[in-house]
Amino acid sequence: MLRSIVDRRLTGLLAVVILLAGACFAAPAVAASSQSFDEWLQGVRTEAKARGVSDRILDAAFAGVQPIPRVIELDRSQPEFRLKFDEYLDRVVTGGRIATGRRLLTEHAALLDDVAAKYDVQKRFIVALWGIESDFGRITGGFPVVASLATLAYDGRRGAFFRKELMLALDILQQGHIAPAEMKGSWAGAMGQSQFMPSSFHRFAVDHNGDGHKDIWGSLPDVFASIARYLSQSGWRDDITWGREVELPKAIDRALVGLETKKPMSDWQELGVRKAGGGDLPGRDLKAAIVEVTERSGGSRYFLAYDNFEVILKWNRSTYFAIAVGTLADALDAR
Repeated sequence: MLRSIVDRRLTGLLAVVILLAGACFAAPAVAASSQSFDEWLQGVRTEAKARGVSDRILDAAFAGVQPIPRVIELDRSQPEFRLKFDEYLDRVVTGGRIATGRRLLTEHAALLDDVAAKYDVQKRFIVALWGIESDFGRITGGFPVVASLATLAYDGRRGAFFRKELMLALDILQQGHIAPAEMKGSWAGAMGQSQFMPSSFHRFAVDHNGDGHKDIWGSLPDVFASIARYLSQSGWRDDITWGREVELPKAIDRALVGLETKKPMSDWQELGVRKAGGGDLPGRDLKAAIVEVTERSGGSRYFLAYDNFEVILKWNRSTYFAIAVGTLADALDAR
């Protein structure tokens, strides 16, 4: 999955810390290749057939496919501005999203309990990721995945990466998990309610309901299990949470702040670190790092980051994203 790419709407897909500038950019020329797109596409077909993709699937997948200028525009766009942490959190962890998440956590409790037990992942984190990535399946992207990936692969700026993703997308079609016309996603090729890139689909997607399809677009059993499997295979621990907000003493060495420095909880306690609002840190034998985020006021907030925090960062390398997932998960569990 391409987890550094920004969704301008900030309601799902790939919720991140930057808004993309969009409408004010003119679409640049699409191709960096010396070949015409049709010539290039013929080479893609030849390679895909050698992988076992049938002519029937290729004909359906590439029917009418041409480069999409809007995809190149979005790929080229530079960040318009960087949100401060409180601005980002206000947009991503809303009261409405918390209420919806709590309702869905209850509505799908039996299924989530089953998935959580199988993969040793707390169900509130499954729902939190589902909520932030696609607004609980409401916003999954309307771009044709094959055409978007072909556009980016042909463009050449990151051609090798996107060509590989395109081949993997064609493999998904050949395996029959989704019909070509229904394979929709973000402009960068992230798919379904879990927003998996094709490479992540192949590594982590699950046919939890046993119908023969790994359907991250429409099957909640498959969506939940795929999210949980991603976390589980990335090192998730179900005996700990993600982290917590803390207060630092004024005299603390600022060089200690950052994911590079991990210390036992007892060491942070001795250094004067306390829970937000005061109070001793948990007396558990855990190692943690301290991360800092900046607010509109110019002030900072600090969070102890446990091992699970770094697992969330494997999903999306944004510190804001990881804190937002943890914050939403905590809110879903609060009564």
